[in-house]
Amino acid sequence: MQFDEMGVEKGKTLMLLPGTACDYQTNFGMVLHPLSEKYHLICVNYDGFDGSDRIFPDMLTVTGKIEQYIKDVHGGRLDGAIGSSLGSTFVGQLIQRRNVHLDHGIFGSPDLDQSGKFSAWLQSKLVVPLLTGFTRSEKKRAKTRDRLKNFFEMSDDMADRFMDCFARFRPESIRNEYYTDLLTWLEEDIHVEGTRVHFIYASKMGEKYLNRYKKYFRNPDIREFPMQHEQWLFGGEKYSVPVLRAIDEFMEMPGQARS
Repeated sequence: MQFDEMGVEKGKTLMLLPGTACDYQTNFGMVLHPLSEKYHLICVNYDGFDGSDRIFPDMLTVTGKIEQYIKDVHGGRLDGAIGSSLGSTFVGQLIQRRNVHLDHGIFGSPDLDQSGKFSAWLQSKLVVPLLTGFTRSEKKRAKTRDRLKNFFEMSDDMADRFMDCFARFRPESIRNEYYTDLLTWLEEDIHVEGTRVHFIYASKMGEKYLNRYKKYFRNPDIREFPMQHEQWLFGGEKYSVPVLRAIDEFMEMPGQARS
């Protein structure tokens, strides 16, 4: 595991948790600078995605390592944590497990998919080859680049960085990450005293995801943006600036009132 701290030394703490098959340098690359000007960032790369020879084990084992770091280095408490896609599963587990405390849990337009073992195995068999298959030929790489550019409005450079990130990591780590994420369930109606839950809702994903957010957490603060899944991280300032403004608003709110 890799934990890099940067930004405002005495600022509010904000942990960044990247998504599937990504390191934080790629996943949050476009927003690291503006965030680091306001917050003390704790940027995480998981086992298997941290430049080491380790293989990603499973979501709950990695959650435990994140919790231990928060306890050892930050006294068991952070002002906030934001998860990109799969990274939101870690945010949800940090809140649900109650082993550490977050004042603000921020979910970056996640899908929060959950399934049983057979379905998770089948989905991983189908999806993981798609995530890594473009590396086998320049023709497939070019097609993937075009799809990314069209869907997320990515620049050529960002699309290449994204593909290079996927190609850099071992398929075993990507498979374990994807598979165990589907098996890592959230409870319904989660409520933790002193913790506010915020969702960045990408409305182009569809209302079924909005309904999931309301199902798993009690009275979440949901902000709607006309974009695709995590487009604020890859689609340029048109998408990132409004979301960054919302994150600032989240972090300025007091913690959820205690009953």
